[in-house]
Amino acid sequence: MTLWGAVVLAATICLALKAAGYLVPAKVLEEPRAARISDLLTVALLAALVAVQTLGSGQAVVVDARVPALLVAAGLLWMRQSFLVVVVAAAAVAALLRLAGLAS
Repeated sequence: MTLWGAVVLAATICLALKAAGYLVPAKVLEEPRAARISDLLTVALLAALVAVQTLGSGQAVVVDARVPALLVAAGLLWMRQSFLVVVVAAAAVAALLRLAGLAS
């Protein structure tokens, strides 16, 4: 299978899954358990994406300036700071660590 064939196949499968979602009865979607699972699944997927982007570099786990920056961002978000403050502070931490030679 070529790359474009794989892309078309993946797009077709995604479209079929989305269309199948419309066939689910509303009664099933209104249950508290389904809503709770949906909420938790969203958070879990976002956390996994953040972990992969922070620690991943090809096939290896890399701990560099992104980890302290992520910890600063998490702390600021926990303190309910604005998103702009979080991004600027995390970028500043990563930049200062790299400038000081403490992280790559």
